[in-house]
Amino acid sequence: MKLPRFDKAYVLVIGDLMLDRYWLGTTERVSAEAPIPIVSVKDIEDRPGAAANVALNVASLGANVALIGMVGRDEPGELLLEKLDSAGVSCRLYKQSGYRTTTKLRIVSRNQQLIRADFELCEAMDERVLAKLVDETISNSDNVLLSDYDKGVIVDPQKIIAQARLHKKPVMVDPKFKNFEAYRGATIIKPNMLELSNAMGQWDTEAEMTHRCSQLMYDISVDAILVTRSSEGMTLLEKTGNVTHYPARTREVYDVSGAGDTVIATVCSALGSGHTLKDSVGLANIAAGLVVGHFGITSVSGPELGQAVAGDLDFDRGVMSQEQVMKVVEEAKLRQEKIVMTNGCFDLLHAGHVNYLKEARSLGDRLIVAVNNDDSVSRQKGEGRPLVSLYHRMTTLAGLTDVDWVISFDEDTPEDLISLIQPDILVKGGDYSVDQVVGGEIVKAYNGEVRVVSLIEDCSTSALVEKIRKM
Repeated sequence: MKLPRFDKAYVLVIGDLMLDRYWLGTTERVSAEAPIPIVSVKDIEDRPGAAANVALNVASLGANVALIGMVGRDEPGELLLEKLDSAGVSCRLYKQSGYRTTTKLRIVSRNQQLIRADFELCEAMDERVLAKLVDETISNSDNVLLSDYDKGVIVDPQKIIAQARLHKKPVMVDPKFKNFEAYRGATIIKPNMLELSNAMGQWDTEAEMTHRCSQLMYDISVDAILVTRSSEGMTLLEKTGNVTHYPARTREVYDVSGAGDTVIATVCSALGSGHTLKDSVGLANIAAGLVVGHFGITSVSGPELGQAVAGDLDFDRGVMSQEQVMKVVEEAKLRQEKIVMTNGCFDLLHAGHVNYLKEARSLGDRLIVAVNNDDSVSRQKGEGRPLVSLYHRMTTLAGLTDVDWVISFDEDTPEDLISLIQPDILVKGGDYSVDQVVGGEIVKAYNGEVRVVSLIEDCSTSALVEKIRKM
């Protein structure tokens, strides 16, 4: 995946602005007035939030951006304007009398948010002013991004969408809890899981979610829905029937605040630069992985994203659920790619594992690694095992260049998974014969192949554990 020329893109952001204010300090004692900590505030940080953060993300990537919104005639509004101007955002902000700029105050100690206080007095933006600002700005843009936080700017999305369509501009929507009918005719809607379930009800399976999203896109004439799914990554569903899952980037999550803003900003910027939708979402997934590694509302710079892309693997690799793996395997088989599968506990990953996985990958085009969950490992290896949790074992495996997809299973053996996936080649490492490989008979029954690859001598997890215990 290549980084696009973001400086060629021009994004028009329309939406609700907020100021995210942080009071940062230390906590060393408890109040005598109530059982609450006393925070000695050492520093105050003010950061643009909501649509302002979206615009800031676009500018940070190096793209051109104009921002239409509303602020009050107050100190937070002036601060927002100052910070956005200094970041290169072209602001067309309406200062409406009687409106109070939404401010979210967070008191933080030792990187732990103790309390949040919201200050706001919302009212609808004058629609004539909004329409005039859009008309004056839209012709230069490549696309229009609606960042709707239900604070008064986007009261009637249909009017804005109609203006954009008149100028032949794609419309991307980051919604809140309006009925999605309000966004009829948009190009892409990007809900998170809560927003999507609010729009179309709960679902039990991936297939049901896909079906409901397809019906929703048809009903409201939307080309695509991009669902952000926190630790499960993102799923892009297109009106054409294509479904693409993007596993979460393999890194520790520190703070998810503002990740959705980064996603929609990156998608719009990349599309405006000429990238395809799938590659734009892939870039956005990488950018979101960078943002969650920081505390508080923040943005990703073009150079930072470029560095991450340079060292990143294909966007469709990583930890997946069983249903997601079934989907990508189906697509891989349609491309006539040879699927290799192996399984194990992988508790304390060592050189023997790495070499055997490399050899397994060389036998085909895609390698799936199925991992015993923690309870399954305990039943097989005894008390005290695993030493490393399932999440960290899967994350480590997903970081290996030879591994495409990592999934977990609850049972003692992966036979059910093997029956479902039906890999072309089943591989096991160790001192086994082909006849001893669990699941081998299943694979042979549909004319698949079973292979055994050797591990490095004197290199096993059990031996390492015993050595550590003796030390």
